[in-house]
Amino acid sequence: MSVEAGELVALLGPSGSGKSTLLLAISLIQPPTTGRIAIDGQVLHDEGPTGVDIRAFRRRKVGFIFQQHNLIPFLTARENVLLMLELNGAGRREASRKARELLDYLEIGHRADDLPARLSGGEQQRVAIARALANDPVLVLADEPTAALDTGRGMKAMAMLRRIARERRSAVITVTHDHRMIEGFDTVYHLDDGRLGREGAPAPAAH
Repeated sequence: MSVEAGELVALLGPSGSGKSTLLLAISLIQPPTTGRIAIDGQVLHDEGPTGVDIRAFRRRKVGFIFQQHNLIPFLTARENVLLMLELNGAGRREASRKARELLDYLEIGHRADDLPARLSGGEQQRVAIARALANDPVLVLADEPTAALDTGRGMKAMAMLRRIARERRSAVITVTHDHRMIEGFDTVYHLDDGRLGREGAPAPAAH
């Protein structure tokens, strides 16, 4: 599986097929038992660890968007994004400027000082996407980002991911089970019964 900068990839499959597990393996949160993983030219896993500081690499290069948003409830929208920037070493002034820029980019800047509980599901998802983009990741991994949203808000969230891939040149891999959500994606993979196949190509045999 190879994904280029600015490419928007959908990973489809039924519940329990291993879609989320594959995302965890790609990010090395759950290291694979075999194979090779390279991100942005850096080999992170080659039949085993390569000595790279994986946590530091993820913090700098990979953004995560979760199904349930996972915003910190006692921090405002702005502070949720600020925290990610400051954890990566940004000064307070620079972090504040960039947090505002990202929230405005995702059209949620007017809710910057609100706590998550005061935001709708779609608004919370926008804040979560802003947080995922805080450190200009080369790779964005989205695990069922529309599962907690109605169809209309889900479509808007997917449109934002398309915009991110095109304008920010991040590679975006999105797990979903909803075929309605993948209009405009560059590449679609199907995962079923341990086999990963690219749409339009025959799935490889299981080993």
